[in-house]
Amino acid sequence: MLSNFLLKLQPVKTDDKIFFIKNLSVMIRAGLSLSHAFKILSQQTKNKKFHLALERIEADVEAGCSLADSLAKHNNIFSEVVINMVRAGESSGQLEKVLNEITAQMKKNRELSSKLKKALTYPTVIVCIMIIIGIFAVTFIIPKMMTMFEDTAVQLPLPTRVLIGLSNFFVHYSYIVFPLLVLILIALWKITRKDKGRMILHSLFLKLPIAGPLIKKINIITFSRTFSSLLASGISLVQTFQITSKVLNNAIYQDKINQLSKETTKGIPISTILAKHPDLFPIILTQMIEVGEKTGTLENILDDVIEFYQDDVDETLSNFTTIIEPVLILFLGFGVAIMALAVIMPMYSLVEAI
Repeated sequence: MLSNFLLKLQPVKTDDKIFFIKNLSVMIRAGLSLSHAFKILSQQTKNKKFHLALERIEADVEAGCSLADSLAKHNNIFSEVVINMVRAGESSGQLEKVLNEITAQMKKNRELSSKLKKALTYPTVIVCIMIIIGIFAVTFIIPKMMTMFEDTAVQLPLPTRVLIGLSNFFVHYSYIVFPLLVLILIALWKITRKDKGRMILHSLFLKLPIAGPLIKKINIITFSRTFSSLLASGISLVQTFQITSKVLNNAIYQDKINQLSKETTKGIPISTILAKHPDLFPIILTQMIEVGEKTGTLENILDDVIEFYQDDVDETLSNFTTIIEPVLILFLGFGVAIMALAVIMPMYSLVEAI
């Protein structure tokens, strides 16, 4: 029972899925049957969860089930984009081509995700270290330093009194503070799980000075890449938008793309609908899509959009540490300055009293 529960929690890495889809395409081109291909690929994966899933898919395919329907039974591993692209590939008889397209898309998404993680690692580590040092200083260092002022009749400055009060609060009420912080974090997590809470939080993310524009560009890249891939697979426009909305990470973008799927049924051009939201979809994007719609080259235009924003995002992420470092130094310097003033100012008061 416990082993089954732990198996469900085991993640399947993107690299494993890329390896599987890429090699499945190669085996189909070589003329192997789907069941034979799955038998070979399931033996090559070291991930137990993925191995078991591939064995079950093999059994379903042998029983006459379509590949897309077999994959859909494991939607915790294979995304809706992959499942629907495979279904379109089976219907059109271009499964090998579609699998190659999925592989290319997953590789590009992995590269973007990897660059984003690398860019965020440095500031995240610095912020965590700052918080740990701050808690340690307030809980252990400040109380020992402040004992020298306890027996004096000197009126302590406001910064010193605030720091002493904060230190005493952490020392004497830590059994309340930390559980309270955990409860607040759990409450925030539950709120953000609800649609309204996610909308509010994600709206705030888009308004952040440095991260906001970056989030917009990443969502535009994801939208363009997914939309282009699904469109090339022959999936209907409405369904393409519905699937694309689920792939996006920002709730505001998800909501607007869902609206887009409804309005396209009325025959309104995509560029016209996107132009209603210039804060989310820049004018240059809507103009390029308009050109693609009028010339019948929308897929090619979307590839140009991806390249344009990808270069911009790559440059921003490569310089992200340089951009964020002064902000972190400013906050760190401000915190150190406050502590230094709180300790030094009463010393001057003591000297004056002597």
